[in-house]
Amino acid sequence: MNKKLNTLFINTLKNMSQKILILALPFFILSTAFFLPTNDNWKDKVRPQVFTELERNDLVDIIIVMQRQADVSAASVFRNKNDRAAYVYQQLHTLREQTQGSVTQILDNTSANYRAFAVANALYTKTDISTIEQLASLSEVKHILHNPSVQLEMPETEDYTNLRGPSAIEWGIENIKANQVWELGYKGEGIVIGGQDTGYEWEHPALKNSYRGWDGTTADHNYHWHDAIRAIDPLHGDSTLEAIHNPCGLDVPFPCDDSNHGTHTMGTMTGDDGDENQIGVAPAAKWIACRNMERGWGTPASYIECYEWFIAPTDLNNENPDPTKAPHVINNSWGCPEIEGCDSLHIELMETVVNNVKASGIVVVVSAGNSGGSGCSSVSNPSAIYENSFTVGSIRINDTISGFSSRGPAIQLDSSTILKPNVSAPGSSVRSSIRDGQYATFSGTSMAGPHVAGAVALLLSAKPELAGQVEVIESLLEQTARPKLSNEGCGDIDSLTVPNNTYGYGNIDILEAVNTALLVSTETIIQNPIGVSTYPNPFNNQIQFQVEHLEEPSTLNIFMTNGQCIFSTILEQGSSTQSVDLRGAASGVYLYTIKNKGQVVQGKLVKE
Repeated sequence: MNKKLNTLFINTLKNMSQKILILALPFFILSTAFFLPTNDNWKDKVRPQVFTELERNDLVDIIIVMQRQADVSAASVFRNKNDRAAYVYQQLHTLREQTQGSVTQILDNTSANYRAFAVANALYTKTDISTIEQLASLSEVKHILHNPSVQLEMPETEDYTNLRGPSAIEWGIENIKANQVWELGYKGEGIVIGGQDTGYEWEHPALKNSYRGWDGTTADHNYHWHDAIRAIDPLHGDSTLEAIHNPCGLDVPFPCDDSNHGTHTMGTMTGDDGDENQIGVAPAAKWIACRNMERGWGTPASYIECYEWFIAPTDLNNENPDPTKAPHVINNSWGCPEIEGCDSLHIELMETVVNNVKASGIVVVVSAGNSGGSGCSSVSNPSAIYENSFTVGSIRINDTISGFSSRGPAIQLDSSTILKPNVSAPGSSVRSSIRDGQYATFSGTSMAGPHVAGAVALLLSAKPELAGQVEVIESLLEQTARPKLSNEGCGDIDSLTVPNNTYGYGNIDILEAVNTALLVSTETIIQNPIGVSTYPNPFNNQIQFQVEHLEEPSTLNIFMTNGQCIFSTILEQGSSTQSVDLRGAASGVYLYTIKNKGQVVQGKLVKE
């Protein structure tokens, strides 16, 4: 073959090869893509329950948890409640604006309805698998959780006759000595209680005058009411037609109770019809509220939404939030058990919420639960298990623990345990308000918690400068509680000591708490930084004080509850042990104070 033909032949082969390669390339790419592994890392962020629900439905309720959570620890430097609330609000909302943009852009592009939270850096929406993949692929997103429906532990009934009724102060009010605090001139004036529950019948004769949205002539529900219930979970397994229709409706613009439970709890906190029915611990306090359950069924998203609103209540359009309108204390009766779908990540998320609410200066009062029949560690559900929840057990009219009242210790996510409940209060056979202007007697820790929330209002009306100082408020209620011993040995704490995992620090005594708060300067009350322990306590004649970390010689004083000092001595710098003989003193409760560098550590002693 001559040179010219050879060159032509070679060029022809090259052209044919290029054409063959071009034609074959798409098939190669397709086959290669088919066999290459796909990147499914996004699925690791999505809880299995989300995929399970997607097998049944095209859309699923989810909570999107962001990687970054706000640090509000500096809130403790603010002594004024409004300053503290404003700081926490600013920190939470700044982080939300900085981190949620990519998530909201995806949700906006899909025209999804969503709610962006700040009280924990998270969002709630209802969406499909494609959007979930996009969301989980974002580096800013930490987890995607399902949003389970959880049923409230409804009150139980015990075989104890209610001895009170119209024209008589309820037994629970007398038990915690609230009526004696009234005689001192404190009924909750100037204090706001928040309730999140099944709703509230605001026009009930016992509740209307204490509702913050009522001025005696007209009602304005802006900043005083929020409804987090906008849908009904498909019948909650109920096939009856009536289950589709909530008696209040959905997203209602005024307080309404669809289940009696909320109205009953609020009655115990502030109820007074001005005539025969003196059912409330703090009748001069005002209340605001959020419905977080639909006839007893709530979700983590509805609980979070109510907490969000309480930190900075809004108008009825959910606009113009105002932290200065936040309550001083919130009563909580809801739960989120694992058996109903709340897993460890829900528990972690809700703890972040509770921590931030407390940091804003609000006392978070929580019912311990009604699982006492299960024995030790039956305080097992959020939010009763959290360190920063003030958890309340229930007592009977004879001052002993209710059989249903859940016991501690509470097991934490890291398997450690903490003391629970913190205190106990009347919860068996409690008469209070229900819907349609009526009254009824219920039993449950849901009835005990409101006594403590009301007690907080009495304490703050007596000592307004304590507002926002949650640790001090809780310490006062604990240290002045009537100590109770138990024959139940739950956890590492001896049942024959105080506190214990049956009663906590004991049954609350709000008269003692108020007298103590009035006796000791607010500016000097601190928790226990120098390490004070007393033993035995309760004691017979002699009691030992073990004190550590004293930075200078300090004064130990022991007072009677009327303020009279009966013992005083100087403790040496460093660590000190002091034996005190009080054999000549009468049986009862005494208060001790240890002054150290201008501060005062205070506590309670009980002489048998």
